[in-house]
Amino acid sequence: MKKETLSNNIELITKINAKTPRIALNIFVQLAKQEQKAGIYSIMNRLLMQGTSNRTAEQLANELEEEAIECYSSIHNDYLHFSVVCLNENFEHAIDILGDIIKNSHFQSFDKEVYKIKGEFTAELDSPKVLANDSYIKTIFKDHFYGNSYTKILENIDNITKEDVVSSYKELIQNSHKVISVVGDIKENKLKQIIEDKLSFLSNTNSLPVKNSFMQLDETVISTIKKEDAQQAQIIKGWLVPSIYSEEYPAFVVMNAILGSSGLSSRLFTELREKRGLAYTVRSRYETFVKGAHFNVYIGTEPSNIKTALNGFDVEIEKIKNAPVTDEELEHGINNVIGKKMFFTETNEQQANLLGYYEICSKGYDYYDEFIESVKSVTKDAIQNAAKKYLNNTYVLTILAPKKYLKDL
Repeated sequence: MKKETLSNNIELITKINAKTPRIALNIFVQLAKQEQKAGIYSIMNRLLMQGTSNRTAEQLANELEEEAIECYSSIHNDYLHFSVVCLNENFEHAIDILGDIIKNSHFQSFDKEVYKIKGEFTAELDSPKVLANDSYIKTIFKDHFYGNSYTKILENIDNITKEDVVSSYKELIQNSHKVISVVGDIKENKLKQIIEDKLSFLSNTNSLPVKNSFMQLDETVISTIKKEDAQQAQIIKGWLVPSIYSEEYPAFVVMNAILGSSGLSSRLFTELREKRGLAYTVRSRYETFVKGAHFNVYIGTEPSNIKTALNGFDVEIEKIKNAPVTDEELEHGINNVIGKKMFFTETNEQQANLLGYYEICSKGYDYYDEFIESVKSVTKDAIQNAAKKYLNNTYVLTILAPKKYLKDL
């Protein structure tokens, strides 16, 4: 792997995987500023593949299909992400198309995409699980752009204009920190020449993410959602916890695997579903961003079991706080984390994605090996101490169920 700086001041990270037939290129564009209105970035992302001043949406789709080029953009809490995967011999053409999309997208389908987003988000929110998660996210990240959920976007979308989207995009492309990562069977000199030729219009700022390892909740918040046709209760209990920049990050990753993200062998699955028969679905989740992170436990259960399920959560959280995990659990948790990381870095596209992600969030493109070693070094005490410190009595609890099951809450 190698990192160098292009003439336009953008970091280029390359990794040579010889004798692989497809090259993957990723561009990460830092979202340093909060969107002025919830939904601007979502609309912007949807419009980026809807045609340019040189190619209609149909021409763009046909050209990509004919050349077997995968090209897409996606929006995340901390960055806008462009990705291209193509056959080695089509790389120059693929970057030409990507450059056209980034530079010349015309945003002419604004009204159509807004209409589609309204319909799609409304349909998504008809799912009890999605609706509960939406409420949880906008509550735990209240007054922060990480909390711009489906419902917040729908509340704001009619106040967003095409001019809002275009000006936000121009500002983003002109005044943001960017990283390019490429993985494949690369001829380095030619690669650099192609990128500097096709993407010369891009420039970089020196602004790097403001690292914030820990956001805090001021108080416990319990939100209930009445949904009379819900066949099962949706329960999410979550805490704000340290992010990827914290020394406690590896311990949280392993703890998450032990508690609920490792499937059939996790504590929550074993105790709440297998032994007590409470859950249709039960899991834990640890999600980390540049400016903070959250950890939650989730269960979908019979509405009459709400109090029993909450008690089950409390028991498992107290257990991991007050007693060391077993040797077997620790070994399995570590192996689960490492195994998943290896599985999600098998392809050139996945590797390019990870290299660019680590670089744009200031961990450094070569953080992978450090992460693996830090996970291997996680101890029972580290997990217990992290749980004691952060899984406290200041949390967000979201419960969705028919009204009669929410009376006592």
